[in-house]
Amino acid sequence: MKKIKFITDSLSDMPKQIASKYNISVLPLTVRFGTEEYKDGVDLSSEEFYKKLEEVEQIPQTSQVTPIEFTKAIKEAFEEGYEKVIIINGSGGVSGTHQSAVIAKTEMNNSNVYVFDSKSLSYGCGMLVARAAEMAEEDRSLDEILKKIREMIEGAHQIFSVDTLKYLHKNGRLSTGKMALGTLLNVKPILEIVDGKVEPVDKVRGNKKLYKKMIDICKKNGLKEGARISIGHAVNKEGLEHLKDLVMKELKPSEIVEADIGCTIGTHTGAGVLAIFFISE
Repeated sequence: MKKIKFITDSLSDMPKQIASKYNISVLPLTVRFGTEEYKDGVDLSSEEFYKKLEEVEQIPQTSQVTPIEFTKAIKEAFEEGYEKVIIINGSGGVSGTHQSAVIAKTEMNNSNVYVFDSKSLSYGCGMLVARAAEMAEEDRSLDEILKKIREMIEGAHQIFSVDTLKYLHKNGRLSTGKMALGTLLNVKPILEIVDGKVEPVDKVRGNKKLYKKMIDICKKNGLKEGARISIGHAVNKEGLEHLKDLVMKELKPSEIVEADIGCTIGTHTGAGVLAIFFISE
């Protein structure tokens, strides 16, 4: 018998190689451009998504993973011989996907299914899933893994920048007042996820100051030299390389994982995003 199956949703921006390594199931949210419908990361790659985003005036819509889809994934896991199923979803504060998983568990009435709201987005959620799956691979006990997941949810940080706040504003993720952060010419807004929701924390002029300020904010939030770090981008490979170079120089991480920020998150941020993800111990 296999011990634990991990399931997440595409809000996690889980890199395919990590999902494959730990056999993590990633359930896709749906992205709609008018009448055209795509499964995030399945029918539409990140590159294709951002290209389409530039070509349309109306912001695409997203819809959550349904309870039926979660139920199907859970049943398949047990049929494959797994004893337990752990579901860790992107923030319930911005998507109903987590609630769908809760409904599926409730309707199945199965005590071997555990559902968590990561209160995080993008690889901020994905890294929690990957770390928990790593623990399972090391044959750590279920209680130990569940305890660690709860601790990681509280210690997870996501610091990111966007080229524009218009997508967050139009999607209702940022108030008109907070939108004012991005109105100054040449200003790069820096945001973070606080209790599952997007909050602006600072702003700088120019990319050079941006990379340094993002790292400084991470340090204030508990990121220490030698830690495990993840960085992400939305079709901004050049910016990612500059950020990575400075992260390596200033923090000397023991591990650095790169993640693409995909369709579902990109609907709310647009292209050009840079992010740092870490868990404070």
